[in-house]
Amino acid sequence: MPEPLKNIYDVKFIRQLTAELKKSYPKFDSKGFESHVFNDSWAEMELKQRMRHISQNLKVFIPKNYAQSLKVLKPAATKFGGFESMFFPDYVELYGMDDFERSMDALEHFTQYSSSEFAIRPFIKKYPKETMKQMNLWAKSDNYHVRRLASEGCRPRLPWAMALPEFKRDPKLVLKVINKLKNDKSEYVRRSVANNLNDISKDNPDIVIETANKWMGKSPETDWIVRHACRTMLKAGQSEVLQLFGFSHPSHIFVEDLKLNAQVKFDGELGFSFSLKSKKGDLKKLRIEYAIYFVKANNRQSRKVFKICEGEYAQPEKTISRIFSFKPITTRKYYSGEHAIAIIVNGLEMEKVNFSLI
Repeated sequence: MPEPLKNIYDVKFIRQLTAELKKSYPKFDSKGFESHVFNDSWAEMELKQRMRHISQNLKVFIPKNYAQSLKVLKPAATKFGGFESMFFPDYVELYGMDDFERSMDALEHFTQYSSSEFAIRPFIKKYPKETMKQMNLWAKSDNYHVRRLASEGCRPRLPWAMALPEFKRDPKLVLKVINKLKNDKSEYVRRSVANNLNDISKDNPDIVIETANKWMGKSPETDWIVRHACRTMLKAGQSEVLQLFGFSHPSHIFVEDLKLNAQVKFDGELGFSFSLKSKKGDLKKLRIEYAIYFVKANNRQSRKVFKICEGEYAQPEKTISRIFSFKPITTRKYYSGEHAIAIIVNGLEMEKVNFSLI
């Protein structure tokens, strides 16, 4: 089993942190800080709790004055990277809400070494006009980490983060930011733009379809963004989006010889195969998926779609076989009972067969 992410904050990490902090603040009490971090509750804390705990204890051991504390933290932050150093922007979220300009400068600095995507969101809540003005400025930054923050920080549904219901209702301020980034030279930034649009599609699909139609065909970069941004709507079989990518109604297609195990054991595998055939001519352009209707704890079924393949098929028939594993995973819990599998072609569910998980 892999090591839990929270264990990145071990004694070695904390001592590296204290060594860097002492360089800019010689009076820093390294032993006291280490003792406060690894307190009696530490073992029970999860990743984000440990991150917040470190931020709170920094406040105890560096200067109380916010401006002075940033002078201590900024040099130290340059020696750390990745998610594990997100306690630096978290410190700004905790203690800098009443000092907007200084906090914006700090978040811009810290995001270049970790990410300020979580910490910026309370500022959007408290200072919506000022913060979104700042995001538009960051969208023009020379640093791709800062440009990514402009997009990632205002995603309406950023995972693990505070939601932004105002942008779920009306994303026009978000669109203003990401429109500046749609041709960004960094794939890291463009991926954030696509994920932001995908978030928007869950509450405002018409706006994303309109944006997709405007951006499609303008450049390879925007074509990729549109495709990635529309993934949720493609999985949902939204006809207007499928047509945008050239997937027409599959009236000429039928499914034949869908075969699968009637029963599957926990930790086992569901093997299945089927053929797609054209009633006339070639199969043409197809997006082929399957859905599993999982039994939930309440005995109802929940549908989950999985992509198989897509492409232009210049033949009248295609045979496909796949295996789905029922080995336990952290993101899904399996329950015994009658499940079902369905074959989907260009968003249309064409054939559905039951099977039992025992």
